[in-house]
Amino acid sequence: FPSQTVTGNFAKVIHGLNANQLTDQVIQRSKRMILDTLGVGLLGTSTEVFHKVAQYSKIYSSDLSSTIWGHLDFRLPPLYAAFVNGVAVHAMDFDDTWHPATHPSGAVLPALIALSEAFPQKKKISGLDLLLAFNVGIEVQGRLLHFSREARNIPRRY
Repeated sequence: FPSQTVTGNFAKVIHGLNANQLTDQVIQRSKRMILDTLGVGLLGTSTEVFHKVAQYSKIYSSDLSSTIWGHLDFRLPPLYAAFVNGVAVHAMDFDDTWHPATHPSGAVLPALIALSEAFPQKKKISGLDLLLAFNVGIEVQGRLLHFSREARNIPRRY
């Protein structure tokens, strides 16, 4: 019997990742994915669904706040900023995808940016730290998807 659970081993691997492990190719691809996600998200801020979730989320307030993309004067608590910006990314359905079907950057990047904005000034993260967190988020999503029986059935259902 293994001494650790699958979850424990998974957490250990993820926790052990550091920015030195990012290759130049991974960094360049990540930057392209981030730029693409921001572009699609900005386009998505013109959609009806974006306006609906943004309007609904205005009822929430917090001492911590993060920017809504394309609206510098509109800030929400990080949880709701991540939600609203994530909806903007996926609203046009042009965000990146892989098989089995998932949209990795649209789920990861809005959360990372919202959280990073909420950090106190003295604890701001570097660009390399953001790239590491982005890649860890993509990796976690991909591995969870790989482990999911439900995800394996997606091609047969559509």
